[in-house]
Amino acid sequence: MNILEIDKLSCDLHAPETGTLSKSLRGKVHMKESMKKHTSWRAGGEAERIYIPADLLDLTYFLCSLSESEPVHMLGLGSNLLVRDGGLKGTVILLHAQLGDLQLEHQDEIEGLIYAEAGVTCAKVARFAALHNLIGAEFLTGIPGTVGGALAMNAGCYGAEMWEVIEKVKILNRSGQIYERRPINYEINYRHVSLKIKSSIENQESKNIISEEWFVGGWLRLKSGNGATSRKKIKELLIRRIGSQPLNLPNAGSVFSNPPGDYAARLIESCGLKGFRVGGATVSTKHANFIVNTGHATAADIEEVMRVMQDTVEKKTGVKLMQEVRIIGEPR
Repeated sequence: MNILEIDKLSCDLHAPETGTLSKSLRGKVHMKESMKKHTSWRAGGEAERIYIPADLLDLTYFLCSLSESEPVHMLGLGSNLLVRDGGLKGTVILLHAQLGDLQLEHQDEIEGLIYAEAGVTCAKVARFAALHNLIGAEFLTGIPGTVGGALAMNAGCYGAEMWEVIEKVKILNRSGQIYERRPINYEINYRHVSLKIKSSIENQESKNIISEEWFVGGWLRLKSGNGATSRKKIKELLIRRIGSQPLNLPNAGSVFSNPPGDYAARLIESCGLKGFRVGGATVSTKHANFIVNTGHATAADIEEVMRVMQDTVEKKTGVKLMQEVRIIGEPR
């Protein structure tokens, strides 16, 4: 299995019987809980079950306790996500602040290496890097999510992207195995990351390992520099973000990816869609690529606004906007 460096955490040795919750699990379980509490849009239906792991080891044991058919959804801050009003089958696993390890692993006069688990907010990583006189992570302060989500979608802003500073990543698969991969193992594009499936993988065991897996940590390689200058840049980017985005209302960040050579917000605004509303969901008058929840928006309201935005822009400009927000769950 030459494409993987596997740290064997054996479910067979440590996990409870499949399909049961063991007393050895240290996390918290919530049944039939509204996803409004766990998404930045503050909309959506109920999750069948929510699990909040105590730490990474507890998470591996929990995954091993599930049946193979159990749907699993990993969430950080719930930004860049819309959960439909009919809710989610299976289990939602909340990583924010639970997988919160953040440490400086190496530093010299030239560069440093920071390890951050998936539940650490991107903004916290930016501040941590500046504190240790490392530069190049300032842009992370503008990403309203966690490291896990930023890795999964190659999040970026202000001209920089997550995978530009990634040395390697830590992966957890459905079988409870933890291993590492390098950027060379992935196809990395604008707001999209996918695993390269090598033709040399022939046996079923290897296919199962790569069938369902999640980012649980990453190592960022950054240049050494002036921490004070970095902190000043972070402050400037925060001021810029506050001035240009509708942070006073629930939103999920940018709804559509920027098309090549243009900006989704410019196209949407040029079509006169600022302020367009369905129910409690409105195209922001501050930033046209944001949909805000003005009070009691349903997921269906938000999804309909997205559809109108996409259809109108394509009809008037010929550009088909590509959805950046992930939509999961069942319609009501």
